[in-house]
Amino acid sequence: MNDRWLRAEERLRRSTEERRYRRSDNWAEADDRAAHSAQNRAVRGSELGAARGAEPKRGRRPRHAAPDEWDEREDDTTVIPAYRDEYEGGYPSGEYEYGDHAYTGGHRYVDPDEYAEAEYAEEYYDQEPVTDPELALRRAPQRSRQRGRGSEEETTRSRSGGARTKRKQTGGKQTARKQGARGSGSGTQRSRRQGSRDDAPRARSGRGRRSRVASRKAAERKRRRRNLIYVGSVFVVLFAVAVVYAGYKLVGGFGPDDYTGEAGPLTVVHVAAGDTAEQIAKTMLDKGVVKSTGAFYQAAVRDSGMNSLQPGYYAVPTHSKGADAVTALMSKDARVGNVVISEGRRLHDSTDANTGSRSDGIYRKIADASCIGTGSAKKCVTYEQLDAAGAGTDLSALGVPQWAADSVRQVPDRTRQLEGLIEAGTWDFDPSGTPQQILAQLVGQSAQSYESTGLLNSNANKLSPYQTLTAASLVEREALPADMPKVARVIVNRLAVDQPLQFDSTVNYTLDKLAVATSDADRAKRTPWNTYAMSGLPATPIASPSLGALRAMENPTPGPWLYFVTVDKQGATLFTDSYSEHQRNIEKARQSGILDSGH
Repeated sequence: MNDRWLRAEERLRRSTEERRYRRSDNWAEADDRAAHSAQNRAVRGSELGAARGAEPKRGRRPRHAAPDEWDEREDDTTVIPAYRDEYEGGYPSGEYEYGDHAYTGGHRYVDPDEYAEAEYAEEYYDQEPVTDPELALRRAPQRSRQRGRGSEEETTRSRSGGARTKRKQTGGKQTARKQGARGSGSGTQRSRRQGSRDDAPRARSGRGRRSRVASRKAAERKRRRRNLIYVGSVFVVLFAVAVVYAGYKLVGGFGPDDYTGEAGPLTVVHVAAGDTAEQIAKTMLDKGVVKSTGAFYQAAVRDSGMNSLQPGYYAVPTHSKGADAVTALMSKDARVGNVVISEGRRLHDSTDANTGSRSDGIYRKIADASCIGTGSAKKCVTYEQLDAAGAGTDLSALGVPQWAADSVRQVPDRTRQLEGLIEAGTWDFDPSGTPQQILAQLVGQSAQSYESTGLLNSNANKLSPYQTLTAASLVEREALPADMPKVARVIVNRLAVDQPLQFDSTVNYTLDKLAVATSDADRAKRTPWNTYAMSGLPATPIASPSLGALRAMENPTPGPWLYFVTVDKQGATLFTDSYSEHQRNIEKARQSGILDSGH
């Protein structure tokens, strides 16, 4: 009995496996196996009936059949479940593949493009592969019930071992299911082996799908982290900008550093041509006028008068507030070191012979422009200091240019050696410097201005640059601007024939009192500058020439003139190459009173 029960259980297990696993598509072979199995069952049934002493009726099941007989009757029927797709209205993505899956108990979701939503795919991918057939057998019905499958399943059983085909149409597709009789012996083994071979790729496919799902999830997490990093970086940058802006506004709210209390002593600051408010503010800071450039700049941009500020030197108090420094700079008394030298002015003072008034010389003009401060705090460079400094032997320290140095060293009177080297015009100098530094600054600026006229390249008259400058000083003292080119021609023509120039201006140069006409005694005095007593040019220029006189000397008007004389007080001048005609012109001058001597 025990053996028979064991054999019955074995046959039950085999029949269940055959129903669960895919059958062969060779239906003829299946029919042969089914027939052969029926014969075997008939023989076994007869033997079993003989053993029990009773033969059961054909086609009917005994009321109290043995377990073996029950098993034989159950083996005659093969059940193949039919499933209806739960997504009959369409699928979220991809297609569903129908099949007889032992491990999942239903259809499998196929997503060729791998873009299906996770909630549809994970339900199937996350299942662990089952390799134990008995465990799969137990799980299959439960999974089928949970997924709602098999609700429209129709089963056809055949006692005679025949086969019937059931067709089902879902979502516009037809699926044909074939059902055959259970094969015997070797057929069962082949189905089992075939099922095992089919299960391996299914398990691998399940693992591949789970790997793809995991990869998509990892990519999604990586994308979320990257987005969080981007958003966080933007917030960090915005926060940094906000902090910097708030700090700037906070510092700006307190304002730049500035002095408080009483201002200090005066100092001289230089405003160069083209300086901006920022550059002036830096100069103020360097000189100790303000505590910070911002203090001055903020006040300067609010003062429209800064737009009319002229280049030059200004005396302003040190340790001043920014607003006070701007006010001091714009005041009319702030500018210092500004001197105006008229054309034909000499270095030293002179007195007019007719009026007795003093004519201030260049040294006197410089001394007056050098004063800084007021009252007891006033400081100036004196006339005597400048005269002494101008007589120094260090010509380079005095700014004497190279083209004039040799002639200046030969000047017999050292106090007159800088005569003519300071050009007529308006000049700015630093009054806080020493007398020597002041003279060097003015002589150097004048030399540059002289050179700009082409002085160094002009030798058509066979004169050196210093001789041309000396001759221009004679033109400046003897003629009005309109007559300067003709007077320059008279000088060139007389020098060419070695005729004395006989200019009264050269006689007056050494006199204490000056007059248009000189006396015979004055003209008779022999000095290095008296052109009546000698031929050629005087030892030095006799005044500061203008640029007009210098250009006239460089380019004199062509003509034969050797004589000229001013005949009236309006400055009319007559030119001639005849001495007799010149004497008649002199008589005209006497009649007009212009030649009256003050001596």
